[in-house]
This record gives sequence, C-alpha cells and structure tokens, in this order.
Amino acid sequence: MARLVAAFGSSHSIMLASQREDWQHGFRAIDPKNRFYYDKNGNKTDYASLLPLAPPGADEMVTPERMGERFDQAQAAMDELRERIRAARLDVLVLVGDDQTELFRTTNNPAFAIYYGKTIRNGAQVHGDADAWYQKARVWRQEPGGERDYPVRADMAEWLIRQLCDRDFDITAMDGLEPGQYEGHAFSFIHRRYLQDIELPVIPVIVNTFDPPNQPTPRRCIQLGAALRELIAAYPEDLRVGVLASGGLSHFVVDEDLDNGIIRALRDKDTAWLAGIDPKLLQAGSSEIRNWIIAAEAVKPLDLEWVRYVPGYRSPALTGTGLCFAAWQTLD
Repeated sequence: MARLVAAFGSSHSIMLASQREDWQHGFRAIDPKNRFYYDKNGNKTDYASLLPLAPPGADEMVTPERMGERFDQAQAAMDELRERIRAARLDVLVLVGDDQTELFRTTNNPAFAIYYGKTIRNGAQVHGDADAWYQKARVWRQEPGGERDYPVRADMAEWLIRQLCDRDFDITAMDGLEPGQYEGHAFSFIHRRYLQDIELPVIPVIVNTFDPPNQPTPRRCIQLGAALRELIAAYPEDLRVGVLASGGLSHFVVDEDLDNGIIRALRDKDTAWLAGIDPKLLQAGSSEIRNWIIAAEAVKPLDLEWVRYVPGYRSPALTGTGLCFAAWQTLD
C-alpha cells in the first residue's frame, strides 16, 4: 500500500521569481496599479484607499534595506525547502495548486480538476529585447531551453479521479494539454524552483481558488483533503507519497493576523478553524490559502516540523504577499 511520508507548502508569488532590486524598487512603482485589492475584512478596495490606512512608520518597513533582508530570508527558505523535498525520497508528489485562466477560462472553469496525462508540459521562455523586469520575472517560471515535459504518475492520478467520483466529488479529468497550452504558474514555479534535476512524478490537483462564482468553500476543501488522505493510504502499490501546497498566503494586502492564524491551525491540526474561515477573506491572491487547507487535511497524520514566514511588504500601503514555506515531518 502507498504511504504518505512527507508534505510541504510554498508560496509561488511573482516576488519569488524577482530579483533583489525588483523588491527594493520595482514593486513600489507597480503596486498602485493593481486592480485586485481587498482589505482585511474582505471588502474591495484600491491602493489610494489603502495608503492612508497604513500605520505610522509603514514607509520604514519598505526601505531598500528592509526589502533586501526579506529577499534574503525568502531565498534561504526556498533553498531549505528544496533540500527537504529531495531528502524525502518520494516516488510521487501530489501537487495542489490553482489555475488563473491558464488552462481554464471563465467560460468553462471547474472547481476541482486532476491531470492524469503521462507528462505535463511547461512552456519555453520568450524574451523581448526591452522586457520590463516584471515580465522577466513572469517568464522565469517557464523553461530557458525550450518546452519541457515533466513526468506525471498517470496511473495513480486516474485511479484517484475514479475513486473521488465514487465519493461524490465532481472532478474534471484532464489526460493532456491542447496545442499551445502549458501548466499554470502554481505548478511551473514548483517545477522550476524545487524539482529541477530530479525526475519526480507529480499528480496535479487543480483548484479554482481565484475566479467567482464557483470557488470551493474551506469546508469543501477539508472534505477533499480528507478523501485524498484516505485514498493515498488505500492505493494498492508500495509508493512513498508526498503532498505539496502551492500558493498563498495573504495577498495582495499582507494580513499577518490571518497568516499567523493559518500557521497556528496547521501546527495544531485545527480542522474546525480552517473549515470555518470566512470565504470572504479568501479573495484575490489570498484565495490560494485553499490549497494549503486541502493539503493540511490530506497530511493530518504528519506533524508540522518547519515553517518560515516572511511578511512580504513591498509598498508604503503595506501591499505585498505573506510568503510562507513549510515542511511536515518526513517518515522513514
């Protein structure tokens, strides 16, 4: 039987594909143009409204020196997580991420999908001569040497789809990509930052966290995570299985209270608290917390062992991303 032996979580923010100078100067220039701001109560807002609400001293939190320190902290956390993934000696990694009109569109946008093709394709980097730093950071998630196909544990993925449907989950099944389609950023970032140089098959579990009206509730995410936990244990092959949540935490307004609540609930295995999060708080980038909720419930037998949290403030309005990296215990 398969064994759940390790679990991980990682933000995949554009900040993590950017350079130090981009943190120090670039985001301050572009954040006022962001259209996806919600305040800490989940109400739609904009940069001009957020700026006067920032506490005294907010500008000191985003000096080039402070930004450089946080950049270094995030890079060190990703390096540590990369080594932990390698040390787990996995046979397959169940990768829970979201799609933001990459494979799907709002004309047809499933709440949950599982990809079961033999491989999944990431696109090639395409640079323009005058690309701005932000575009260069976006392109970093793609492949520098041309398109690349990453391995998928197709047989187990197909089995999970059938078993979940038998448990009354409506799972969209994907056995390949259309020409010109590539895995979304939640998956390409993990491949590019953590899984280079190792042939680790993944099972992409794709969640519509971002686009209304059919995002799953936190309660439904808990239910899916519990079902995945039971099914991994029931899979009739001796495999070392890991789970990884891609995305989050709070953004594009950093909410340290929410983020610390999530981390506490992960550590305490507090299913009720996670299931009870008001969906109004899970909008825009904060919606990706759903991926962590699914993964946390799927790996509930494991203890949270290591967490690095970097409040990624990047403007005087305290916009940015709550960057989080985590690893649960690894079993022999």
